Amino acid sequence: MVYVKWVFWGVFWTVLLAFLHYTLPQHDIARITDTYEKRVDPGENSLFWSNGDAGSDPSTANRDVFFIQAFRTNDKPMIYRNEDTGWGWPPYFKFDTSNLQAEAADLISKKSATNAQWVVIKHYGWRNEFMSVFPNAISVRAVDSPDVRIIPWLNIIILTFLAALFWGVWARWRKWRARRAERQAY
Repeated sequence: MVYVKWVFWGVFWTVLLAFLHYTLPQHDIARITDTYEKRVDPGENSLFWSNGDAGSDPSTANRDVFFIQAFRTNDKPMIYRNEDTGWGWPPYFKFDTSNLQAEAADLISKKSATNAQWVVIKHYGWRNEFMSVFPNAISVRAVDSPDVRIIPWLNIIILTFLAALFWGVWARWRKWRARRAERQAY
């Protein structure tokens, strides 16, 4: 029974941490090389794509999606999708896909080391080449160099709040169990 308990808690914490890693914003320093639009049909991996545009016909699953091609500081390519999240999950309330695509197109840079335009791409999600899953870009802003340091304040606040919440529940649970054991001893 002890092994079942440890497996349960291991699976619980793994799923929770994977969920937080997927939905909390991340920052990549990269050089944008291209932007384009492509007709996609999410199909089996639709869990990792945003819902279709509000007002569109739900019977048609395929739609146009913007993409941003970039190279990170380690010269590895990274492709980001650029979709509105709307009012859905995760709650980024992103409605400016076209504006973000225009900003990204304006920041396109070639490989030239002297003229490279580095940007910080804020995104959520994972890149999985096997399943054709792309992280969703939330914002793009130019930076002076690839050595800029980004402090994820929102992640720090959310994780601190969640840690305090779990600690509070755990402390109350322990206190309740101690009182219950004390009453049973009498």
